[in-house]
Amino acid sequence: MFLGVVNIDFSMYPNTLNLRVLLVLWAACFFSTSSLFAQEAHQVEAPLQRSQLDSTLSPSNRLLLDTTETIRVLDSLYIAEVEQSHQKPKVLHAEPLFIDLIRDLGARKGEREWNVGLGMTDRTDFDAYEALVEYEWAPIDRLGLEIELPFSLYQPRAEGAQTPQNRLNSLKLAAQWSFFVNEKSKTTLALGYLHEFELTGFENYRKSRIYTGNTYSPFFVAAKRWGQNFHTLIYSGPVVEQDFETHQWHTSAQLNTNFHYLIPGSRNFIGLEVNKLFESDNFDMAIRPQMRLEITQHMLVGIVAGVPISREKERLSFFLRMIYEPPHKKSSH
Repeated sequence: MFLGVVNIDFSMYPNTLNLRVLLVLWAACFFSTSSLFAQEAHQVEAPLQRSQLDSTLSPSNRLLLDTTETIRVLDSLYIAEVEQSHQKPKVLHAEPLFIDLIRDLGARKGEREWNVGLGMTDRTDFDAYEALVEYEWAPIDRLGLEIELPFSLYQPRAEGAQTPQNRLNSLKLAAQWSFFVNEKSKTTLALGYLHEFELTGFENYRKSRIYTGNTYSPFFVAAKRWGQNFHTLIYSGPVVEQDFETHQWHTSAQLNTNFHYLIPGSRNFIGLEVNKLFESDNFDMAIRPQMRLEITQHMLVGIVAGVPISREKERLSFFLRMIYEPPHKKSSH
């Protein structure tokens, strides 16, 4: 739906066939799951007694109805597992995979999560490889904390091409507080702050100072679930960068909008993350179709493709996020 509105010039990308296949497959998944939602909404608007349906359906259609009801039950059980307990209220929301949140919205004490991310971006003259390790936890109800180590490695695409230095980009520390959780409206609001201690390249560790600057990033999150399966989320805030060497400050603003569909009967979802960066003389925007797959009860994998609207800074990108949620002891109130 959104992809049909945005005009993307495929001629500027070298491997357009793979890109088109990726977007077609993602669109097919989206519209097929949307039809399931439409069917569910129709059944809610015109309810019938099960006995009446059984008398009019063939055995094969009755089996299909049983399967549909089983999926609905699984949806309800998954939501109930997250929301219905003797602990503080919490609303289930789908979380974006590229710029993720600091723990779940409405996090409960004892929740924790490990993330390992791997990505690659085509930057015209060189390829950028990204890796990250992060740990998230909730020391008290509705407060999430995070520590992250992001790495960047660069490979020139042509002999003599200039590349940035390989580095541990920064030490990231972040906190997020869900100050409004309303189960009736299925809405959560949160405030957060992310601080980056910027670091120099590996080869400069013995030549100059390692700690080169700061990035200050307060943010606001608003999320709402529509029914059982559709999720929307907005992440926004300023980004202020401080460079110790040049004594310069740089300010920008980010606005990330997200739309996800949770596949009935599972923790899997497909969705679209749109990252927008506003600067005084520039605007960058990237569309990131994505999906999350449940591997085990405690392990999930997120797959993200990146399609920039402008090729000024980057071309296509790919990102893989592995998520491990250790079991936690639920506290009672």
